[in-house]
Amino acid sequence: MSPSTAAPGRWQLPGGSVEPPQDGALLDESALAGQAVRELFEELGIGTAAEDLKLWVVTRDENGSIGLTYLAPALPEATLRADFTTAAAAERVQGREPELDDIALVCSPDELAHLAGPHADYLEPIVRRFCGCH
Repeated sequence: MSPSTAAPGRWQLPGGSVEPPQDGALLDESALAGQAVRELFEELGIGTAAEDLKLWVVTRDENGSIGLTYLAPALPEATLRADFTTAAAAERVQGREPELDDIALVCSPDELAHLAGPHADYLEPIVRRFCGCH
């Protein structure tokens, strides 16, 4: 991961901080989903509509930060990897390092142990929940 993320040097889900609403606009669920769409495109090159995302879980960490995890429509692995490679290359062409420098697709919490390096604190519980593991 890039040093510019919220969890530098750790495996994490794509995401970012919420931008304040402009000119008195509401920060409602639709606006939050729109921001999730923006992050998905910026970090992975995946384009989708806000209405295609499903708010799946809300978490709170030890610092009081609130995390919203959305589920996006499923895509083939080859598409995910190609979109990520294209987005990372576009960032480098513009003289910027991509926020995410690698992706790993995992199907179970056990597969997290095979990723070299540390993980963001929330990653294992989110993967466990997604897989139905307790």
